[in-house]
Amino acid sequence: MTYSSSVALSRRSYARRNQNAVSFQATTRTLGPVSNTIILIVLACLIGLLYLTQVTRTNSYGYTINGLQQQQTTLKDEKANLEVAAARLQSLERVASSASAKNLVSQTPSGVIQQ
Repeated sequence: MTYSSSVALSRRSYARRNQNAVSFQATTRTLGPVSNTIILIVLACLIGLLYLTQVTRTNSYGYTINGLQQQQTTLKDEKANLEVAAARLQSLERVASSASAKNLVSQTPSGVIQQ
């Protein structure tokens, strides 16, 4: 509303005959269809941005969990390999230190087979 139109409106209310000098008119302001459309578009964009931030946050947690699960499986495989190696090394020591292994006589080769 410009200054000239507001002055003209105020003059119009005093120029009437047989009315009080002060008049109160209840005016309600409503938004037009263009303003409503713009507000709805902005709200839809905000909701879309909120959705995208939640999805990307969930995906980043998924990548972290996936990396940790892969690390867990590699560590489990390494543990199993170490257990097998430890059992193999302990069995060689047990056999070498057993009483029956101490009673064995070492054998030297008696000859070579030729074809």
